[in-house]
Amino acid sequence: MPFFDIKPVWFSIGPLDIRWYALAYVAGIVLGWWYANRLARNNSIWQPGKPPVSSPQLDDLVLWITLGIILGGRFGYALFYKPELYANLFTGADWGERLGLFRLWDGGMSFHGGLIGVSLAIVWYAWKNRIRLLSLGDLIAPVAPIGLFFGRIANFINGELWGRPTDAPWGMVFCNRTIETMYGYCPAGLVPRHPSQLYEAALEGIALAVILWLAVFKGRLLAKPGYVTGLFLFGYGLVRASLETVRQPDVGLENLPLGLTMGMMLSIPMMIVGTWLIWRAWSRPPVVAEA
Repeated sequence: MPFFDIKPVWFSIGPLDIRWYALAYVAGIVLGWWYANRLARNNSIWQPGKPPVSSPQLDDLVLWITLGIILGGRFGYALFYKPELYANLFTGADWGERLGLFRLWDGGMSFHGGLIGVSLAIVWYAWKNRIRLLSLGDLIAPVAPIGLFFGRIANFINGELWGRPTDAPWGMVFCNRTIETMYGYCPAGLVPRHPSQLYEAALEGIALAVILWLAVFKGRLLAKPGYVTGLFLFGYGLVRASLETVRQPDVGLENLPLGLTMGMMLSIPMMIVGTWLIWRAWSRPPVVAEA
C-alpha cells in the first residue's frame, strides 16, 4: 500500500516557488503550440481543403487560448465546484480570503471551465479573422490531450482529485507532511484510494491523443470540418463520465440527483454535442479549398 509522498514544489528561488502545477501548464501550452503548428503546416492532411490558419495566425491565437485556459479554468472551477470564492470577493474576512478566486497557485482548475474559455477564444478569433470555425476547432482538438495529460500528472503530484477508496493492490494513501501542513489534516484520510489522476492521464491524455492522431493522419478526417472536434468532445466526455465512478466527488457534491457527479453532469452535454458534430461532418462532403 504505497503512501503518496511527492512535493508540489520542484525548487525555490528565494521566496519564489517553482511548482509542478505551473510547469505542467507551461509544458502543455508549449508542446500543444508545437503540435498545432505542425498540423497547420501540413497541407496534405487537410486536402481537398487547406489549413484554416497560417503559422503567424496560430501564434496570435495561442495567446487567446492561454487566457481562455487560465481564466476559464479558474472561474469555471469556482462556478461549478466552489462558488463561495465569488462570495468571498465581497465578504472575505481579509484580503487573502477576498482574493482567493485569483490564487491559482493554491490549485483548483476546472477542465470544463477551461473548455468554455478556449471555445470562446476560438469563436472570437474565427469571427474576427473570418476563419472557418469548425476547421479551427479541428486544429485545436488534437492538441488538447497534451495539456490534459500534464494537468492530470500535476493533480497527482499535488495530491488532489484523488479517487474513491479501494482494496486494489495499487491503491494509494494520499497523505504526507506537505498535505498535513497545508490543510492541518489529510482530507483523503488514511485509506487506500484509486489514483484516479493517473487513470485520467492515461485515458484523457495518452489514449485520446492516439485516437485523434489516427483520425487526423490515418482517417484524413480534417477534410470534414467538425469531425475531429466531435471525436474529442465525445471521447473526453465518455472517458470522464466513466472514470467519475472511481473518482471521489468534490466536497458538498456527493449527493447529486440520480447518483450523478458534477463531472458526469458537465460531460454528458459534451458527448451530445460531439455526437451531433460527428453526424453532421459524416453526412456532408469534404470541404474543397477555395481557389
